[in-house]
Amino acid sequence: MQLRFPWILSRKRLVAASAADGVLFALLYFVLYELRFGVWPGLSLRIAALLVIWSLSSYVIGRYSGRASSGHELHALNRVCRQLIATLFVLTLTLGITLFHIWLFNKDPVQASYRSFLIPFLGSLAVFSPLLLLLLSRLFELKDLDNTVWSYVGSEEGFQQLRGMLKLSRVPVRLEHVPPLRIRCSTSSQFVVDHFYDHSSVLLSNLYQFQQQGAVILSRLSWCELVLQRFPSELLAESDLLDGCFCVQNGTLQNRVKRVGDLVVALCLLVVTSPLLLASALLIKISDGGPVFYTQVRTGLYGNPFKIWKLRSMRIDAELQGAQWSSRSDSRITRVGSILRRTRLDELPQLWCVLTGSMSLIGPRPERPEFDQFLSRKIPNYELRHLIRPGLSGWAQVNYPYGASVEDSANKLSYDLFYLKNFSFMLDLLILFKTIRLVFNARGALPNILDDAPGTL
Repeated sequence: MQLRFPWILSRKRLVAASAADGVLFALLYFVLYELRFGVWPGLSLRIAALLVIWSLSSYVIGRYSGRASSGHELHALNRVCRQLIATLFVLTLTLGITLFHIWLFNKDPVQASYRSFLIPFLGSLAVFSPLLLLLLSRLFELKDLDNTVWSYVGSEEGFQQLRGMLKLSRVPVRLEHVPPLRIRCSTSSQFVVDHFYDHSSVLLSNLYQFQQQGAVILSRLSWCELVLQRFPSELLAESDLLDGCFCVQNGTLQNRVKRVGDLVVALCLLVVTSPLLLASALLIKISDGGPVFYTQVRTGLYGNPFKIWKLRSMRIDAELQGAQWSSRSDSRITRVGSILRRTRLDELPQLWCVLTGSMSLIGPRPERPEFDQFLSRKIPNYELRHLIRPGLSGWAQVNYPYGASVEDSANKLSYDLFYLKNFSFMLDLLILFKTIRLVFNARGALPNILDDAPGTL
């Protein structure tokens, strides 16, 4: 089975919720506009901008990604309350931005009548949208009940390994170990097979028959890609590397679009965030009188070293004892630095590295050469992450907390390998949106427990 865009396939709930909300938005807008003004409205930048504000704020605040943890009444009530509160926030933000724009740029008297339409329109949307999203969520829960169990065919050691990865990823599916002689099939059966070549021809023939009957048969790596959305490096064999799926060809259309997007977005972000940069620099200088910026050598594309710039978030003497990983309660981080790290403002100076071409907006986070040398000896296939330009944010950063150990680095590498194999402009957009959400919620910048499963946006 060839997997195409597995990160989209696992987000059907999100895509359906956002699409349904968009359709409801357009339907209410056209119907209520017709009732209010007696004419059928045409397409305009005004309605497009309103929809973008509503949809983006809904995504960032988490209205589209709610996932039930159980069917308990208390949990259901909690989900309803969270949805209503999130909708109220989105309503206030959308209405506030729109009214401010009308007040600032539109002096036409007609706008007064438009404001009288805008408030009841958004009010109606705030009533029907939560009901629609809660209904869709319930339908997906019922539909997913039959797709949560995977049967593992292979060794006990391999089963425990995959089960540990599944627990770490917090994906809402169950993995069961099924002895080869007890395999049964139905149209909804899903099998993970460890090492096809180690099994008997009889078993393989049975699996083929099951596949013809509608069962899903996946190898370990394909299952990790589809369900976990990561490639554990220890599972990769030389044959997996030789097929070229972990290589990014230079000069392709995807690469050119990515580079143009890097330049445009980085330049815009530098302009927009310049007041925040100045304010942060002032706070750092006032706090201890030390330098505002600091530089580090990092490993870039093909292992070539380069310098990055960051806002200083640690004490001046933070590394008198040499390079060391940051920990969850690192005493070297200053009070101002703690805020900068949680909001990721300390990373903004690296936009200059994006403009110069040393980095990209999206890609594996560059590591220090001394750590890279150490990790390459401990983690199989670690050097593969250097086959693509490093980034400010990446698939590992939006799916895994801040890494502070060899185990964390190995887990982050598995997400980097997924990004390397599935690299595309659309995946970059997904990571960019997830990064915005993480920054908005001040998550992911410090070592922490996992709080965002791969199956959510």
